[in-house]
Amino acid sequence: MNQQDIHTAAATLWRHWQQSTRVAELPAHCRPATRAEGYAIQAELARLSGQRIVGWKIAATSKAGQQHIRVDGPLAGPLLAARARESGARIALAGNNMKVAEAEFAFRLGADLPKRDAPYSVAEVLAAVASLHLAIEIPDSRYAEFTRVGAPQLIADAACACWFVPGPEVRADWRGRDLVRHPVALWRNGELAGEGSGANVLGDPRVALAWIANELCEFGSGLRAGELVITGTCLTPVPVGPGDSVKADFGEFGALELSFA
Repeated sequence: MNQQDIHTAAATLWRHWQQSTRVAELPAHCRPATRAEGYAIQAELARLSGQRIVGWKIAATSKAGQQHIRVDGPLAGPLLAARARESGARIALAGNNMKVAEAEFAFRLGADLPKRDAPYSVAEVLAAVASLHLAIEIPDSRYAEFTRVGAPQLIADAACACWFVPGPEVRADWRGRDLVRHPVALWRNGELAGEGSGANVLGDPRVALAWIANELCEFGSGLRAGELVITGTCLTPVPVGPGDSVKADFGEFGALELSFA
């Protein structure tokens, strides 16, 4: 792809972001065929947004999630500043096609993990982490049938990013806890709607964090201090609609709440 193709693809997707509309898929002349092309479009999309990238998300961190959207591995996407909300916020679902809520572990970087040739180990990545946070994500796609377009086009569209709600720093000694087995529940309108654990996030949220550090070394410029990484849903995404309220409960780590206009 040349730079004009990359710009055309990104501009098409950004228009649908702004208008909350859908496209079947990108035009053939600017449709990415590889992950590298998808990430090039994604970077241009972020540039066109005029917003600061405040972190990153990982999509498709479970086998079920990968099968659902027909990809063979996780996908990385930027989190744009204007898409962050605080716990207790009310979010409009108008134009949202996916209409699900996800409960996720998130890590804030305290040091850079710059681009390099050798892959980062989990231990190296964890040494760069400043704090653990909780998060709710409300994903979406600008494709009418996002389960059919494939990984390069999903990557181009910021890996189904939309709204996200990061919580405050977890005060418990999370480094000494088993995040794999840590229970996570999501309540909808006061009723239990989903349960899971960190095991659903590439087997371990810390492994997922190392994965994105290495993915962005290969296809981006690495991770930077201060950025937040939401690592993927700990449970099957819970359907939500206008008027619903949800609470993501991480036990002793805390909880987050959100409602939908």
